[in-house]
Amino acid sequence: MSAVTPIHPAGPASSRSGVRQSTDRVGHDARPLRAVDEKTEVLAIIRSTIQASMEVLAGIRPVHQLARRLDPRCLATLQHRASLIRRELARSSSPALARLHKNSIVRSVRVCEVAPGIYEASAVVVDDVRARAVAVRLERSKEVWRITELVIG
Repeated sequence: MSAVTPIHPAGPASSRSGVRQSTDRVGHDARPLRAVDEKTEVLAIIRSTIQASMEVLAGIRPVHQLARRLDPRCLATLQHRASLIRRELARSSSPALARLHKNSIVRSVRVCEVAPGIYEASAVVVDDVRARAVAVRLERSKEVWRITELVIG
């Protein structure tokens, strides 16, 4: 005699409460998705954008990868600063200048909501040569977060 598996009316991927859970490709129950609060999302956006901006200045990331996150003025300013650094590196043979912005790590980020949909943050970034401060203003427009101010010390 073989065992019979009971069939639930909502299908095999439903829980006892009747809420359907997602399954992965193999058919295992996956964790239900949870909403991320706005401040956590903002913190992650700011941290990753600062890290990417430092990589642009170090010459290991193309600036156009930040086009969706930075407003056009901030993007142009970052691109200008990166080109000045590259030009100075080509002119000089200073070992300290060659290590500038290399191996940058975002150590800390502090975020403050100044108005609904507008956040300002400060961060500390450490590289091979020094520690520096970064200030950021992030605004939501049309359900997209965009950095409108980026000041790297």
